[in-house]
Amino acid sequence: MDDDGTRGVRGSSADRVPGPALPPPPTAPPRVPAPAAGPDPAATPVEQRPTRPGPASPAEQPVPGAPVDAWLRTPRPPQEPGVWRYGYTPPPPEEPEGVSNRSLLVGALISLLSALLLWSLWRNGYLPYRLVPLKLFTPGEWWNPGTSGGPRTIEGSDALTVYEAILFGLLAYGCGRIGNFSELFRRHVADRGQPFLALAAAAAAGLTQLLVWKEALPVVRPVLVLVASVAGGEIYQSQTVVNVIYAVIAAAVLHPFARLGRWRELIAARRGTAAPAPDGTAVAPAAATSADQWPELRTAGWTDAADTLTAEARTGRMNDVDVARLRHAWALATRRPDRLAPLAEAVLRTGGAAALHPSGHRDLPRRGARHDVLTGQVRIGRCADDPHNPYVRRGTGLALEPALLGTSLLAVGPPGAGKTARLIRPVVEALALRALAGQAAVLAVGGAGAPLGPDDAFDVVVRLGHPGSAHDIDLYGGTTDPDEAAAVLAEGLVGDVGSLDSRRAATVLAQLLGPYRAAHGHFPSVPELRELLDGTPAALAGLRASLEAAGHHAMLRELDARSRQAGGPGDPAPALADRVALLDRPAFTGFFATGPDARPFSLRAVGQHPLRVRVDLPERGHAEASRLLTRLLLAQFTAITAARTDTTLFACLVLDDATHAVTAETVRGIRRLRSVNAGAVLALRTVDDVPETLHTPLLGAVGCTAAFSGITTWDGKRFAEAWGKEWVETREVAQHTVFADQPFTRALHALRKLVTGKAVTTDAVTVRQVERERWSASELAYAVPAGHAVLSLTTVQGEHAPPLLVHLDG
Repeated sequence: MDDDGTRGVRGSSADRVPGPALPPPPTAPPRVPAPAAGPDPAATPVEQRPTRPGPASPAEQPVPGAPVDAWLRTPRPPQEPGVWRYGYTPPPPEEPEGVSNRSLLVGALISLLSALLLWSLWRNGYLPYRLVPLKLFTPGEWWNPGTSGGPRTIEGSDALTVYEAILFGLLAYGCGRIGNFSELFRRHVADRGQPFLALAAAAAAGLTQLLVWKEALPVVRPVLVLVASVAGGEIYQSQTVVNVIYAVIAAAVLHPFARLGRWRELIAARRGTAAPAPDGTAVAPAAATSADQWPELRTAGWTDAADTLTAEARTGRMNDVDVARLRHAWALATRRPDRLAPLAEAVLRTGGAAALHPSGHRDLPRRGARHDVLTGQVRIGRCADDPHNPYVRRGTGLALEPALLGTSLLAVGPPGAGKTARLIRPVVEALALRALAGQAAVLAVGGAGAPLGPDDAFDVVVRLGHPGSAHDIDLYGGTTDPDEAAAVLAEGLVGDVGSLDSRRAATVLAQLLGPYRAAHGHFPSVPELRELLDGTPAALAGLRASLEAAGHHAMLRELDARSRQAGGPGDPAPALADRVALLDRPAFTGFFATGPDARPFSLRAVGQHPLRVRVDLPERGHAEASRLLTRLLLAQFTAITAARTDTTLFACLVLDDATHAVTAETVRGIRRLRSVNAGAVLALRTVDDVPETLHTPLLGAVGCTAAFSGITTWDGKRFAEAWGKEWVETREVAQHTVFADQPFTRALHALRKLVTGKAVTTDAVTVRQVERERWSASELAYAVPAGHAVLSLTTVQGEHAPPLLVHLDG
């Protein structure tokens, strides 16, 4: 700080008494150890503190063949629904909204100029009564008479020197607090990191040292006076003591700048040694747990098996899927103690290859998303830094897991929005990995050529309408009950026809399926079912003759009832026959076989075994048939999963295109899935692909919803209503013209209006709490950027996450 040429002036009195013979200040600052010239380019820069919350560098699954012990030890703290837990570190506390850079700079400049003005007025004696506080605490014979009289003795001159130094320190402190120099330093110096921080601190330290030793800043003489008053003036007769005092002063001046510039950390980083974080919040390394030591096996007494798995993990002979599979197998074995010994022996014999998936695979051929198989999470994106997102979620990874998919997921977005590539495929991939770990079963349904994964990533691939398909689909879901088969088949055939009652359609089918199975031992094939629904006399007569020959009189009554109802008003048989005709096409010849030699794939196996199944539908040439089959698979899945008794296996159906597949009965079935450890993922181009009467029930049945960029305002309105409202704080600013009463004030206002062109106004701020939609329809339609989606998540336990704007990178 410059004192404007007043260096050495200690008072305004002309008859001041000379001070004691103090050692003259050196012509140059004493030498002190200088900071490092700059950091090592290879050193990691030390940041001051993050300006916004954000996760650590994206955590990847372990590289194939690499040791997984570090991956296994990485902490996964419990978090809110949807948070990517692998290596999660909480963001720093939210900082209050600060002033703008312009206001901050102007305030600092005004504070600095005001402090210089006050100090100049003080040094030149223009402030009255400036020595009164000092004279109240010192003897009167030290001072000349009068309130402005200067020192008369050497003691008074020394007291004035120390008094001025104290006042200067208080003035500098007040100037720094009023001008908010700490915030200015943080924004424009500290946040730039190293080496700029260290260089700026070194430059400021050099300037301050120069001002101190030129006595522009009152530091040296007050220190010398205090030392002389304590140790006596004779101490300065030794040049060594004087040099030591000068070195201490220089080091004391340099010390604050060394702390601000973090020179110690910079030197430690250059030497390659770790330095603690300045705020004591250094991020801890991977959690020092014994997870890689398999404590559950050691607790049960199987130390040899635990040692074997530990060695497998550390040498890279075990991957993350093996870890998840063996942990799950051990958890199941603990429920039946008779399985513990065989599992432990298998571990000792085969290591990480124990308890393999029936396919023999230990991993997928390739992965396209980030997975944490231990928790079942798949990272699909990152929460955007947007005001709609809570502060703690901005910048954090967003992941899906079975606890969320168990409430079912509805994704809506136009073609090209990224539903398949950025959401559907990562979910299918995660479920396939979980199936390899023996914890889930997945049924992925999409059009032929849909990027749901390679063929070798699935156990069963059904290509309907493709002559080279190795598998078929059972239209009746593998059941032997005619009534159950009729109910599911009716839902798939005419469930989307609002004018037909699906229960009457199920009755018609049951009247035909029951007699046919009683006569032939299996359900009819597609051509035979079509003939029966059309009421072909030859088909009905042949069926009747077979029933009479076998003596099935009850089934004859069912067939007679169908004959009486045929052709009546509201008979659903013609509509059923028309829908069955969609499957009775040359492209489907050989498919949907039901004879004794047929071996179709039944969805019932999905609810019982950890299977990976993909169904390719011929959407291009047979769009209506594909929609019918999609609707049938959805109805079968909800019926089969609801009827299973063992719900330890998570079953999930993924529909890449659920257009016209949702019916009133399937909505009720989706609502029941979360109670049987199952879920469904439905993708739609628009909510209008579902009957209007089912819009509200469908959004209420699913626990997770995703609105992709590009949806219409009509779809946005439905999502906005489903997500509800929240209380927000609003600020309303009203400007009122100021009318002055005094002539001088009116003149100032007139001059200001002449210069600025605006009248003098005052702001009236009104703050209140109002209830607003979390996301409005227009915001969902126009404010969601490309490659983003708004996701609302709910767990099977009932925990909720608000709608979050997510940048999808899955």
